[in-house]
Amino acid sequence: MIEIWGRKTSSNVQALMWCIGEIGLPFVRYDIGHRYGGNDTAAFLAMNPNGTVPVIRDDKGAPLWETGAILRYLAGRYGALDFWPAEHQARAQVDKWAEWAKINVALNFTAPVFWRVVRTAAGERDAQAIDQALVRLHHYLALADAQIAHEGYLAGRAFTLADIQFGHLLYRYFTIAIDRPVFPAIAQYYQRLTQRPAFAEHVMVSYDELRIP
Repeated sequence: MIEIWGRKTSSNVQALMWCIGEIGLPFVRYDIGHRYGGNDTAAFLAMNPNGTVPVIRDDKGAPLWETGAILRYLAGRYGALDFWPAEHQARAQVDKWAEWAKINVALNFTAPVFWRVVRTAAGERDAQAIDQALVRLHHYLALADAQIAHEGYLAGRAFTLADIQFGHLLYRYFTIAIDRPVFPAIAQYYQRLTQRPAFAEHVMVSYDELRIP
């Protein structure tokens, strides 16, 4: 049994939960962070001194934090070979795209775009900053679109950990009020992701509780 600390509306928790759902692992999750609080308690900080979610404990082992590290741990221990290859060169290709998605897509979407559109009061939103952030984001999404058009998935022909790191942002990207250029391959890829039960359950989650009118 895997214990998970983190609210379901956290994008990082959603990536973790999607991974757990895809692998089919038993779990128990505790709502921690944002309006639920609890991430500043002595007990939580003893597990993760950063006070951030998610945190997991697998089989009563030592707590793990940092989403990328947790995903690699779960994939390495429980994932199928297509999802997280054993062969080093093949695994490095998946890892490369997973890191790319985290650094170039997640970091250019979550705070610069999503927070400014959803988690900022309407009268305080900086339209120019949002537009500039979208230019940067769409540069990287164009690269992803070309890669997916060529391969089918982000890191190759099979669904892998890289798709978790990239795809978990797409529900929010396609449902917030922004201008989006046409990325045909990403649009089709996103529609395929919505048909995956674990994606629908753990990623297609309302973020209304995060909205600031």
